Amino acid sequence: MARILVAEDERDIRDLIVYTLGFGGYEVIEAGDGEEAVRLAQEEAVDLILLDVRMPRMTGYQACTELKKDERTANIPIVFLSAKGQEDEIQKGLEVGAEEYILKPFAPDQLNKHVAKVLARFGKA
Repeated sequence: MARILVAEDERDIRDLIVYTLGFGGYEVIEAGDGEEAVRLAQEEAVDLILLDVRMPRMTGYQACTELKKDERTANIPIVFLSAKGQEDEIQKGLEVGAEEYILKPFAPDQLNKHVAKVLARFGKA
């Protein structure tokens, strides 16, 4: 079973993501902001990280940059989940090291399909 770290500051959205991924058969670790996500990724063995872009204490972009600089977490695939769908926002997410950029709102089954695809691409499915 793949372990996924979800960083989302809005509790209701995080609960929905956690429920959706749990229903898809994934084990989920939760973080309420980017700083906590970086710490948990360094402490826990995770197969994928889902990051919101706009979070307190450290944005998703900053967290992704930190994770990609750390040899312990550099090879963990990262996917952004964001309501910010402007082309420059998406491009920035990919430039800092994300594998994909999923726009909110998303259908739960689509989230699990994206997650499965990224995990398979990294041999972690």
